[in-house]
This record gives sequence, structure tokens and C-alpha cells, in this order.
Amino acid sequence: MENRTYKRIHLIVLDSVGIGEAPDAEKFNDKGADTLGHIAEKMNGLNMPNMGKLGLSNIREIKGITPAEHPLAYYTKMQEASNGKDTMTGHWEIMGLNIKEPFQTFPNGFPEELIRQLEEKTGRKVIGNKPASGTAIIEELGKEHMETGAIIVYTSADPVLQIAAHEEVIPLEELYKICKIARELTLADEYKVGRVIARPFVGEPGHFTRTSNRHDYALKPFGRTVMNELKDGGYDVIALGKIADIYDGEGITDAVRTVSNMDGMDKFIKTMDKEFTGLSFLNLVDFDALYGHRRDPEGYGKALEEFDARLPEVFAKMTAEDLLIITADHGNDPVHHGTDHTREFVPLIVYSKQFKRGKELPLRKTFADIGATVADNFNVKLPDYGTSFLRDLK
Repeated sequence: MENRTYKRIHLIVLDSVGIGEAPDAEKFNDKGADTLGHIAEKMNGLNMPNMGKLGLSNIREIKGITPAEHPLAYYTKMQEASNGKDTMTGHWEIMGLNIKEPFQTFPNGFPEELIRQLEEKTGRKVIGNKPASGTAIIEELGKEHMETGAIIVYTSADPVLQIAAHEEVIPLEELYKICKIARELTLADEYKVGRVIARPFVGEPGHFTRTSNRHDYALKPFGRTVMNELKDGGYDVIALGKIADIYDGEGITDAVRTVSNMDGMDKFIKTMDKEFTGLSFLNLVDFDALYGHRRDPEGYGKALEEFDARLPEVFAKMTAEDLLIITADHGNDPVHHGTDHTREFVPLIVYSKQFKRGKELPLRKTFADIGATVADNFNVKLPDYGTSFLRDLK
């Protein structure tokens, strides 16, 4: 375990922060998508001096961010190889998988047959059954749910089936049981749903709030990931935010829940105080969930600036034995049509205090290059996909 370049690798996924349309964007109905570029235009320039120093605007100039004359990090962009643009596909590819069969999304709600089976097996009627924001749909249907006991089923631009219920109407134990039934039903090939999510809430009509008793029922990754290899090799794999759910606990030694981007950064920075050898892996979901899907470029821009403002705390905690990787899992252009993710390149920023000066890395043809680099560093089995860039970091 001693023959390695870095003792700890810290990986931050800025959920949905794409950096311009991918070459195959048209196939995904995403021609012209440009998450970072369009946000910067709407904000009349992004104030992200720390990401600027690392080299973000050297990848591709972004309004308001001056390209660094001497970037601190290695930088490039990555193209997704898998057939999809959702969270699970992007994350699984980052850790060495290639997803050829895409998960399904349900822009018109779930098929009648699935809803009929769900009603039959749970003994409860279904209301909703459409794409929606979780907070909006409980405001819309919460009163009817409380009066009838029907479950609120909805989806999003991700391949997820979400079930909302008031904790005083349907006890948690029953809600979780309903979600397990839904999980079984949606394993069928014709549905290919990535996750079923229990979304409990409390309160009165007009004043509902979701509780922290959310529970995800995910698919296992379709193969072993670099995280499995790390864990089996005796290394730490600390998952922060959605990471444990995305990989269904596979290859994780410690899972830390977060409630927001800033809470995620607080917990990430605390994790850096821990004595560990291996990977810390954070997902910051607010960019996607609160701003991308809701098509709010100004909110998205402010969230990016808030993240940037936390980076000096991260740098202060880093030693020469730490490597920081910042990337994304797909795009979600808040000025694009609809509420869906967008097929885009994602940024790759790689920083260590060991570096005298950063520079551009070659374009990566798969997100799996990150997983290959992590595996290479810790001398565990390399994934079937991806090429390590560890030797390029000098």
C-alpha cells in the first residue's frame, strides 16, 4: 500500500456543470447546450477567481473568469462515452464503467401497466404520475393525498420513480415497503428505472416540508467499480452527499449525508481533517436539482460563486500527499429547452501542492479516465475502461 503517488485523492463532482455541447449532442436533442457558458452570459460574468486560478477558463474561456497565465492545476474537458446523460450513468462511468444500454426516463409519466401493478400490490391509488419538482407536487397534491391516502408518484429528468407521502398518513415503514414493491416492479427490462426514492413529508396544506427520512432504492452498478477495488484493497472510500445512493453502497467504507451544497462543503472540509488513506468523493447536487432542472441561471450562477468562495478552505487543508479532482457528471443548461439534462463535455481540474505549474491535459474520451487514475495511484486493478493520466501530472 505504500507504493503510491498520493495518500489521499479528493474527488468533487459539481452535479450538472457542463462546459459546452458534446460532439454527439444532437443525438440527445441538445444542440447548442452550454451550461457554464450560458450561465456566465446571464450573470454578465461569473465571479469564480479560485476556479480561474486553477485553470477553468483555460479549458474554454468563460465570461468573467480570466484565463490563468500560470494555472495552478492540470485542466482539460472530458467527453462521455456511455449512452446516457443522467447522474448514475455519469458517476458510474467516472468509476470505470461504460453504460451501453441507457436508463429510461419518463417525460410523460410511467406506463399505465406499471401504475396498475403498483396500485394492485400496495392497495393504494396513485395520483400525480408526471415529471415534477418534489416541493411543487406535494403543494399541488398533498391535500388530496391526506384526504384519500393515495400515494403521490412522480419522476424527473433522471431515471427515477419518486413516491411522496405524509408521515402521519402513511407511516414510514409502510412507505418504505411501498418503495420496495416499486423497486421490484421497475427492475423489468421495459422500465429500466435507476432509482426508486421515498420522499416523506409533514405539515399542513400550504405549509408542507419534506423530512430527512428520504430513502433511495438504487440499482447496483452493472460491474465492479474502482471503489470496489479500493475497498477490497484495504483503502478508505468516504462517500459524501448522494454518492452512497448512486452506487447503492458498493465499494464504500463510510457514508456521510449532506443537505445542501454548503453543508456538503462543510462536511468535505471536515473529512480532510481525518486521518485516512484512499478516496473522499463528494457530489454537490444543488446545481442540478435546485437550479438546472428549474431553469434558473441566476440561482445556478450564485451557487457556483458560493462554491468557488469555499475553495481556499480546501486548499488550506491540503498537504503535498493530497490530490484534488473537480469535475461534473453531465450538463443541465438552465437556458436550454425543457427541464432535462444536457449532453455536454464536463470540465476536469486536477490540483496538488506538488505541482510547480499546471498545464493542459489531452482531451479525455471517457469519464473513466478519472477512475483509471485513482486505481493507478493506489495500485489496485485498473478498470476495463479509461486511461490513467497519473504519469502526466508532474
